Amino acid sequence: MNILLLGSGGREHALAWKLAQSPLLKKLLITPGNAGTSRLGTNFPVSPNDFQAIRQLVLDHSVDMVVVGPEDPLVNGIHDFFRADPLLTRIPVIGPEKRAAQLEGSKDFAKQFMTKYGIPTAAYQTFDKETLKDGLAYLQWLNPPFVLKADGLAAGKGVVICPSLKIATEEFTVMIRDSKFGQASQKVVIEEFLHGIELSAFVLTDGLTYKILPEAKDYKKIGEGDTGPNTGGMGSISPVPFADRRFMGKVESRVIIPTLEGLKAEGIEYRGFIFFGLMNSGGDPYVIEYNCRMGDPEAESVLPRIGNDLIGLFRAVARQTLSSETIRVDPRSTATIMLVSKGYPESYEKGKVISGEESIADSFVFHSGTAIQKETGRVVSSGGRVMALTSFGNNMKDALDQSLRNAEKITFEGKYYRRDIGFDLT
Repeated sequence: MNILLLGSGGREHALAWKLAQSPLLKKLLITPGNAGTSRLGTNFPVSPNDFQAIRQLVLDHSVDMVVVGPEDPLVNGIHDFFRADPLLTRIPVIGPEKRAAQLEGSKDFAKQFMTKYGIPTAAYQTFDKETLKDGLAYLQWLNPPFVLKADGLAAGKGVVICPSLKIATEEFTVMIRDSKFGQASQKVVIEEFLHGIELSAFVLTDGLTYKILPEAKDYKKIGEGDTGPNTGGMGSISPVPFADRRFMGKVESRVIIPTLEGLKAEGIEYRGFIFFGLMNSGGDPYVIEYNCRMGDPEAESVLPRIGNDLIGLFRAVARQTLSSETIRVDPRSTATIMLVSKGYPESYEKGKVISGEESIADSFVFHSGTAIQKETGRVVSSGGRVMALTSFGNNMKDALDQSLRNAEKITFEGKYYRRDIGFDLT
């Protein structure tokens, strides 16, 4: 099969790495890709949101399937675009239609959906510029800390947890009145704070049935000890020690099944990944958020543990025969460490020469924000999150130790990484 993969991050490199292992693969195209994906297929300088350019690429290269890595093209309706085009309509898109992608594209939509279908989540209300004063009054009704969420997509950075009413009042006002997150914060969801520990659960669904994938836990804060501002993710581990059979049984019965039944009740045929951002609060799962794709950096920890042919799974999704598949999971632990640019998640410099990758042993290197310098052919940084290192281990500590050892070997100016991934699980 000729596969087109959309995206350019560590998640997409991990997907490309997994797709490239399949005997079903004939040709892999990636748009726009990064320096790592260029070793597994052919990169094309096309934005995942340029649907007309993607259309032409699909037709020119006889693409048989499109795999969507990031959320933006899904929220913008790439699945619907293919379905509406007579030349593209038979080409499967692994990723949900636009309406379903609103589970991630709009926090308010997701909260309404969860409330309607009895899916456990925190109490909330949504406000905009017209109801700003009502939002300030609602904050006074809640107990600290306060959770503020930009309604729209904000690259994983649109959630702010405020320790005091004063800070929450200031932050809420800046988010709405001053458009701190642009269009994404035209509406802001104020949520009750849930005490507990987070984890990410994943399913792959063909619209009829589903398969549960290995769970993971990611670490969003830039600083060690989970301090500082949110990032796109500084690392992840899989499996999660407390996500035992009993807890995951609750996740399936209280969250996964009601979500999928709710989608069917809404007349939404969902084909692709569903990411459940969960809080384990007192042994019970609560949904913090939905994502309509695999996580990043969770994909870098989860995909290596899946023993199946990924194209075979995706083909089953397209044919709605997923019920006949059995997910094979490596029982070992994986740990992912993200190397980032100095200054990230705020302003940072690009174009820093990366070296040391050739010395890495017993770890996978997944490129995220990298590019190949045209003048020299060298690999350089091109984003805030630069590379992810993933290792297997007989337990979480062994996997983390291996990733940390190899993280020292990669060098570029201003390199930073957290050394305490998994700190709260030991």
